[in-house]
Amino acid sequence: MSVIQETTPSTSALVLFSGGQDSATCLAWALERFERVETVGFDYGQRHLVEMQARQAVRDGMAGALPAWAGRLGEDHVIDLTGYGRIAESALTADRKIEMDARGLPTTFVPGRNLIFLVAAAALADRRGLEVLVGGMCETDYSGYPDCRHETMEAMARALSLGLDKPVVIDTPLMWLTKAETWALAHRIGGDGLVELIVEDSHTCYRGDRTHRHAWGYGCGECPACELRAAGYEEWVSAR
Repeated sequence: MSVIQETTPSTSALVLFSGGQDSATCLAWALERFERVETVGFDYGQRHLVEMQARQAVRDGMAGALPAWAGRLGEDHVIDLTGYGRIAESALTADRKIEMDARGLPTTFVPGRNLIFLVAAAALADRRGLEVLVGGMCETDYSGYPDCRHETMEAMARALSLGLDKPVVIDTPLMWLTKAETWALAHRIGGDGLVELIVEDSHTCYRGDRTHRHAWGYGCGECPACELRAAGYEEWVSAR
């Protein structure tokens, strides 16, 4: 879904790409649709560098998983946001227990992370001549982060459009999908090859665990991210 409707078809996109299941699926979705696709990742001081390694592995594997669109994948960019990460301390950037805080939000919530990411991505897209921002935000099967909500994306697209004095389109293809439906989308786009790439190389686990291999991929199997991914995979497999 697009937050701001386009008046003319777009041919290029910038995918906010972390190397997780959702962003990997979004990258495949974008390659299916746009003639030119670039990716951007963010180093915000996350504790587990495996996330940055996973994004490169998934990018490298996309050409093999989606050979028909391999030529559409352009440059990758990494933006240093470590200063922001020190301000927005969370269980993802500091040694803190994963639990619910006084507001009812998990301590893995990094305040304003998607807002910061979108501002930086919009600036990069403007300079690179890329027309659409693509993100894996979702408010169906998610951890309750307020900056993943559709309403937040609408407000952000409006603010960016005003601030850049041009329409800014934010596509969030997973917004209303369950995790099972996200697995199904990946399979529709790239078949078993893409699913296998996501299972083997993408990383979701909040604890950075790459030692335990499950049917759905690597992870501790206990953190909220692993639980969502595992449940979605099992539901998708059962429904096939």
